Amino acid sequence: MKKILLIEDNFDIRENTAEILELANYEVVTAENGKIGVQLAISEKPDLIICDIMMPVLDGYGVLHLISKNEDLAGTPFIFMTAKAERSDFRKGMEMGADDYIVKPFDDIELLNAIEVRLKKSAILTKDFSTDINGISSFLSDAKGLNLLTEISTGENVDTRACKKKEVIYLEGNYPKGIYFLSKGKIKTFRTNDQGKEFITELYKEGDFFGYPALFEDGKYTDSATALEDSSVCLIPKEDFFSLLYKNADVSSKFIKIISNNLKEKESQLIKLAYNSVRKRVAEALSTLSRKYKKEDENEFAIHISREDLANLAGTATETTIRTLSDFKEEGIISIEKGFIIVLDNDALVGMRN
Repeated sequence: MKKILLIEDNFDIRENTAEILELANYEVVTAENGKIGVQLAISEKPDLIICDIMMPVLDGYGVLHLISKNEDLAGTPFIFMTAKAERSDFRKGMEMGADDYIVKPFDDIELLNAIEVRLKKSAILTKDFSTDINGISSFLSDAKGLNLLTEISTGENVDTRACKKKEVIYLEGNYPKGIYFLSKGKIKTFRTNDQGKEFITELYKEGDFFGYPALFEDGKYTDSATALEDSSVCLIPKEDFFSLLYKNADVSSKFIKIISNNLKEKESQLIKLAYNSVRKRVAEALSTLSRKYKKEDENEFAIHISREDLANLAGTATETTIRTLSDFKEEGIISIEKGFIIVLDNDALVGMRN
């Protein structure tokens, strides 16, 4: 049962509105002024807030301001309920972050419809979608169903291609045609220096998006992408991607949250490359591979990766990587069978001293 906080100073309106909401199977918490309303919002953590504007002690604008500053409540759908119907009032409320406006007097259906729409949108933003093409299609379908998007690619329109191991997905210096989604396999992105030496910038697994920074920057790719193994890659066209971003701010924030990598992790990676020993860097590379690609039901992690790719991930020479792997094998941290590197002691890799 969804919980609604109703903040209204008029007793009759507050009681009548609360009765309507309770008949619609909502749990209702009421407050007679803005100050009490904010206190109840913090303690009750409602799924949606309905608030009058003109109130004693603290008006509706003040309530919205305090709610938006609270991390636990900032994403809570907020509907103003007011007798003021001036365009300037609507604009002020929307600019402050209100989700909707209901003008008094209103009928039951108008109120309930507004609440239902806002709760559905909120559900999309908090829902965890599976990280595969079906999960993304589900997200797009849900957003489209709420009329947040007029046209967006679906499973029928997405360009899916099978990529062989070492096949190029895109090249540094080219312009992007869209955003890539990895539905199967493993992908690496890398940069190449003037001497042709590669440095792997990121690894991607099933359910990851890649190739999007160039779209945000409206520029060329700053790295290249190739398949580490036979993979299946989907291309969401550039126009559809930006349609999704621009049609609704809520949808764009959710989608960006899905596809964005952790910048702190990248900063940490650069620091480790600059200051860690070769032994530590190779251990970090193996640990990263395990973290990215180990499945939950696996007791041991095994991967078939070229020593050159591993060296490019660790930021060291191939020969040095091979010698370090030999040391790890002698120490019982890994084993090597038919080209596969099998991690026997991941804790030793993670806790490797510099």
